[in-house]
Amino acid sequence: MRFNFTTIGDLQTVEKDTTIDTIGILKEITETSQITSKTTSKPYDKRELTLVDNTGYSVRLTIWGNTATTFDVPAESVVAFKGVKVSDFGGRSLSLLSSGSMTIDPDIDEAHKLKGWYVAQGKNDKFASHAEMGGSMSAAGGRGDPLKTILQVKEENLGMSEETDYFTMKATIIYVKQDNFSYPACLSETCNKKVFENVPGEWRCERCDKNHPKPEHRYIMSINVSDHTGQIWLSCFDDVGQMIMGKKADQVMELVDSGDTAAKDNIFQNANCQTWVFKCRAKMDNFQDQQRLVYLCIVKVARLTWHQGALSSIERSSAQLLERVLKASGIDQALQHSLKRRTVVDMLLTNVYSLIEQKMNRQPVSVPCVSGGVSTTHALCRYHRCE
Repeated sequence: MRFNFTTIGDLQTVEKDTTIDTIGILKEITETSQITSKTTSKPYDKRELTLVDNTGYSVRLTIWGNTATTFDVPAESVVAFKGVKVSDFGGRSLSLLSSGSMTIDPDIDEAHKLKGWYVAQGKNDKFASHAEMGGSMSAAGGRGDPLKTILQVKEENLGMSEETDYFTMKATIIYVKQDNFSYPACLSETCNKKVFENVPGEWRCERCDKNHPKPEHRYIMSINVSDHTGQIWLSCFDDVGQMIMGKKADQVMELVDSGDTAAKDNIFQNANCQTWVFKCRAKMDNFQDQQRLVYLCIVKVARLTWHQGALSSIERSSAQLLERVLKASGIDQALQHSLKRRTVVDMLLTNVYSLIEQKMNRQPVSVPCVSGGVSTTHALCRYHRCE
């Protein structure tokens, strides 16, 4: 049997409802209990297991039916599971599918390494749970990890050690990479694996061993974000991509296939200049036999707007004034929306420059204007420090 294991520590980066394989040390075993289905009113037996591994995390995994009632595996065994569904209940939890299987103490390298680690060290370790991480939610949603600037992320070398680092970051999207922004995924509800077109109108999923008439496109995006300290590239999966783009990847691909480049470009353009709170994971990754540092945006992101208090009361009044000026200008609504967002972002940057000038007792500095120059004041707002 071939496995494609996901470590317990990496579960936070896996999308809800994805089917994975995992392996761990059986730390705890509960008694069998019974629940009644709300839809069918039938009773189901279940048993909950707690798995740990050398990432320092634990996870709850539920087994069902006859597998639960006949389960007779001693604690501290190595158990490999194939075909478990990822849930976001309690942060992250797992459930063995009816089509899944488990192997006790398999004769594979991963199992031998886990057993050696547990005997030598892991038996006395304390483990974090994804439920604990999900319990400290902020107003923006997601994990309660430390708020970092982009400069701090780089200077502190987050993700460069053997351990995975998690952090929160408030930044503005300045570019969304359009090349390879999505991939064709399997239509099976719990799969999400990439499919390949064998012949026109037939897409093959090797994992499910099924053919589909079409794929479901899912985002796998690269975005460049910026704050007042620098810029950084983030990777995003489908759930985050849909929030940023405002549309499903299938809808964008329809525009690509139809040749409607203008409409497609407009969707990407509208994603720019928006400020979000990003929940991120920094980790070294292997790609084509080379290590690279990847910053992955995980769980959920929250968009910040001046309506939600991102700007001060003075800035809110100024932004409202700007909105009235734009409406009276006769400019079409799409351009009004774009100018308004860019100007609000520029207002924030201007405040940063002003604070620096006050602290250093320096003369005002020239800031590039969105109109394209630095020698004249922008015609529509007085927030630019053009000289």
